Amino acid sequence: MKVDDFDFDLPRDLIAERPAEPRGSARMLHVTHDGMADLKVADLARRLKPGDVMVFNDTRVIPARLVGKRGLAGIEVTLHQRTGLDSWKAFARPAKKLRPGDRVDFAEGFTVEVTEKGEAGEVTLRFDRAGEDLLAALERFGRMPLPPYIRKGEADERDRADYQTVFATQAGAVAAPTAGLHFTPELLAELDARGIGRVTVTLHVGAGTFLPVKVDDTADHRMHSEIGVISPEAAAAINAAKAKGGRVVAVGTTALRLLESATDPLGTLHPFDDSTAIFITPGYRFRLVDVLMTNFHLPRSTLFMLVAAFRGLDRMQAAYTHAKESGYRFYSYGDSCLLERAE
Repeated sequence: MKVDDFDFDLPRDLIAERPAEPRGSARMLHVTHDGMADLKVADLARRLKPGDVMVFNDTRVIPARLVGKRGLAGIEVTLHQRTGLDSWKAFARPAKKLRPGDRVDFAEGFTVEVTEKGEAGEVTLRFDRAGEDLLAALERFGRMPLPPYIRKGEADERDRADYQTVFATQAGAVAAPTAGLHFTPELLAELDARGIGRVTVTLHVGAGTFLPVKVDDTADHRMHSEIGVISPEAAAAINAAKAKGGRVVAVGTTALRLLESATDPLGTLHPFDDSTAIFITPGYRFRLVDVLMTNFHLPRSTLFMLVAAFRGLDRMQAAYTHAKESGYRFYSYGDSCLLERAE
């Protein structure tokens, strides 16, 4: 399909700079098979059914943006995929100043070596420490990797809490699974009381999710891969709920992409511990997920293409037009929509 098919105009003042307070007060547009309803995220439990199972991404965002120097030259890197205990792929600015073998100093005694240089500003870095020691250094010297449309990507201390879900436990993402930002302990307790199941999976979201689609046709776009894990226990719980007639409700496009990557053509979900570069566009046949809770996405983005595949391009264009006219807040810190899969 032509990428232009997924374009739309969005006024700058509809892009959320901060999340709703409290989190559950965000708006939610429920897009069903026969219409739309303007709700609040706090209404979610009443829109789901006992026996449904919600699938959350429990990845934790790390402060993955680092500023340093190669000699006298300033360098900024944003980590996007871990390749080893001490190594990451990253996007560098300005990448033209870097060559394999170069050293970048981020702080006294905290350095990396450039081991590879790829395309479009991508480099591979080997740090001077590994594992938990590396994560500790990132917490100390790194910045939260806000997407560029929020305050030009300039995070502050408040974002260390705001840009993290309440169930974030597995460190490794460099972008938040933003649909999960709306949840509070109170809303989770209400879901439990209604008999709606909860399962966590892990997809470490990469900064590639923010890269613009620069080709004219979706068939020519290359997705960056991301690392995901579905435990045997999680897969069994989701399959059991589905077998009993419950719906699988993916909280976020990240959870959906991981679930669809690990589901066979007969609709059975399998344990997963691998990378995925699944790219979902209209025409894709969904194998597992019945309902998707997600935020409002960028025009011409792979995420808007995904929701168009899930609910239908015409319906999503109408939903986004309604959201703009009704003053919904867009993107990572914005409002939510609840989508029922097109038949």
